[in-house]
Amino acid sequence: MQVLHRDSLPLGGFAGLREHRLVTDSRAFGAHKSPSTFDGLGNFIYLADARFNPKGETGMHPHHEIDVISVMVEGRIEHEGSLEHGKGLIAGDVQVQRAGGEGFSHNEVNPNDTKNRMIQLWALPDESGQPSGYMHYSPKNFGTTRIYGGDKNQKETFDNHTHIDIVNLAAGETFNLPIESLNYVTVGNALFSSGDESAQANDGSLIREVDLHIQAKTDTQIIVISQ
Repeated sequence: MQVLHRDSLPLGGFAGLREHRLVTDSRAFGAHKSPSTFDGLGNFIYLADARFNPKGETGMHPHHEIDVISVMVEGRIEHEGSLEHGKGLIAGDVQVQRAGGEGFSHNEVNPNDTKNRMIQLWALPDESGQPSGYMHYSPKNFGTTRIYGGDKNQKETFDNHTHIDIVNLAAGETFNLPIESLNYVTVGNALFSSGDESAQANDGSLIREVDLHIQAKTDTQIIVISQ
């Protein structure tokens, strides 16, 4: 079992936000990949845990041939850009932006006088040249909500062989993952077990393993990446 904690990594950032980068896949970052970060899984290539400064913003910037998934954990964001300009996110919300061949530009703004927190994930599309698009989710308070991935015959999520789910567990609940997965805890505390190995994971823990059993010790939210 591989375990990486956010607080063991240096704090970086740009513009109006500060972030810890936990996944910087070598396919995308090459020689700029930090050796202390994890590689991705499938088409998933990047994970950053960011806090925006009061009134902070990313600044308008473009993306091309990448899918950008934003999970709001604390506070709120005002979204500006070429896709769904004016859309807002509050804690618990998720937005997914597909750049495709068209590309998109966006700016995420913290409108408040206090810091917020947002998890940003990137995934490569299965196919290049797709149209750009935007999706918004309010995951269930308890249970599993798929926010990314699936086949082309469904319209609930952007298609991809790599899947991203928001899993919300009540204290005492259990969850099993028989396949390889990357799991980022954003709220709470849980025990991760696989065979004879186990690890207590709290907010900011990233776990990579095959065949996991998860038991929530408190109400817990986990971002689960799998194929």
